[in-house]
Amino acid sequence: MMDAVELSVVIPAFNEASRLGDSLERLLPFLEKRGESFEVMVVDDGSADATVEVAREYAHRRVWVLELARNRGKGAALRHGVVASSGAKVLLCDADLSTPIEELARLEPYLADAKLVLGSRDVEGARVELHQPWHRELMGKAFNLLIRALGFGDFRDTQCGFKLMDGKAARELFPQLTIERFAYDVELVWEAQRRGWKIAEVGVEWHDSPVSRVRPFHDAPQMLRDVLRIRFRRRPAAQSS
Repeated sequence: MMDAVELSVVIPAFNEASRLGDSLERLLPFLEKRGESFEVMVVDDGSADATVEVAREYAHRRVWVLELARNRGKGAALRHGVVASSGAKVLLCDADLSTPIEELARLEPYLADAKLVLGSRDVEGARVELHQPWHRELMGKAFNLLIRALGFGDFRDTQCGFKLMDGKAARELFPQLTIERFAYDVELVWEAQRRGWKIAEVGVEWHDSPVSRVRPFHDAPQMLRDVLRIRFRRRPAAQSS
């Protein structure tokens, strides 16, 4: 079992060999300078390239590599990493660091009251330095309008890949999540609300990556099905804590 640390960073990775090394070279010096104990959990989601080998090159700097036998999706990879984590705080971030790791400092103060802090590209304080292609941005806004209309809360951006959680709460909640692909964010927010947890949404800096793992026209139907399943399935009310 890994020793408890102050911060666990969980990174889902699918065929990220070309980008992961550069991201870890940006992330690790920042974490090492903070003077706070940490671990980085790279969860390989059944990659067909050298993602695992790249991550293992950083094992001497508290980077752990977890492997899924086959590609299951971002939600499944994050669940695997969070369950294995030991941090008092858990940061979820994408392998391309579209949100710079330095933005962690903007989210941390909100953990004093909230158990889940959403990095957001669409609230006051957000800075989108490089926008998505227009069709992806339009589809993202339409998706957000849909989930708000379905009663998932008045959050402006559930899909940003930069989220900070209380570690104990994260390890309590993630084993209960069932969505394995890109709509996992919606289920995370929904289940946190069902438990009565406070959720904060904080503007962050964000840069679009030209190599996105989201395929809008392919993934959108599955995301819609998943969102409807989350919203209308029958589950007993969760106990607040």
